[in-house]
Order: sequence, then structure tokens, then C-alpha cells
Amino acid sequence: MSMADKWNQTALLVIDMQNDFILEDGLMKVNGGKAIVPNVIKAVDIARQRGILVVWVVREHDPQGRDAELFRRHLYSPGNVGPTSKGSVGAELVDGLVIKEGDYKLVKTRFSAFFATHLHSFLRTEGIKSLVISGVQTPNCVRQTVFDAVALDYQPVTVIVDATAAATPDIHDGTYSLIACNWFYLLLIFYAFE
Repeated sequence: MSMADKWNQTALLVIDMQNDFILEDGLMKVNGGKAIVPNVIKAVDIARQRGILVVWVVREHDPQGRDAELFRRHLYSPGNVGPTSKGSVGAELVDGLVIKEGDYKLVKTRFSAFFATHLHSFLRTEGIKSLVISGVQTPNCVRQTVFDAVALDYQPVTVIVDATAAATPDIHDGTYSLIACNWFYLLLIFYAFE
């Protein structure tokens, strides 16, 4: 298989790189999120240069929180904009990340990008066989998306360590230890496409 064929069968998932997760005043701020923005930008740029499909996985919730997890519904109340409410500034991608023609945007309401979405069907239709994962937060959305991707037989599933983040370095590292203990492929370097 040529490298061009390999890249055409690969998608980069950029998970939850939204203002509410990344900015200092974000309603769901992930402490390590801001530091990885340059690496996520670089991963997206390299993916586009290689012809890799870029999939922007974002959370967008009903402004009343009716589609949010039960444990988060208290964050939504009348007259109060909850985290990543559809149409809010918090739901927008952080500065420097832009959806371009040819990219794909997928909205989710739970940790996994695959749960109750059409992501698997879309990727299969596009001929995607392998995934590269970036974004936040490592122990929640990143981990759950990786586990589901493996269960759905994507191979390899690659996680870019310095283009993913958690609330603390210990949580980030601990999650990678947990992921790496499982039987699937995990690439722990940034230059996943080179």
C-alpha cells in the first residue's frame, strides 16, 4: 500500500477543542488544554498536507441541558448559559482551529464520539480504516473514543500524547498507562503523520 493510500484511509479526530474546555474562563476548563493548542494546530496542518480527513468532534448541548448527562444537568438553568450550549461562544472552536472545506464536523453529547452518533457509518463510507486522536480530555472523551474505535475494529488507533490533555499531568499520564495496558496500538509521539 502506498503512503497516499494509507493517508486516504486515515482520519484525524480533534475532540472537544472548544472555548469552554480550553479558555481560562471556560465553564468546563481542562487545565492542560491551552498548552496543547499549538500541537493540535500542527497535527491538523500535517493531516491536511497528507490528505488525511480531519473530523472535528464537538460537544453541543441544548441550552436547557436536556441532552446533557444527568450528572451535568445542574449546570443548565433558565437564564444561565450552560457548558457548550449550541450557539454559545463556549461551544466554538478555540482560536487557531478552523473547520475548512473538506473537513467534517460531528456533534456529540456524551464522552465517546461514537456513542449515539453516525461517526462509524460516516467513516466507513469514507473508506477510513485507521484513526489518529487529539484533543481533550484524556480520561474521558479521548479514552472512551479510543476504546470504542478499537471495539469497532479501526486499526491502528493512534493517540498523539502531546496533542491531548487532562486536568493534571498525573491524570494524563495515568490514563495513557491504562490505555497502553490494553491490547491495541498506541503511538506515544507527536509526529504521528511523519
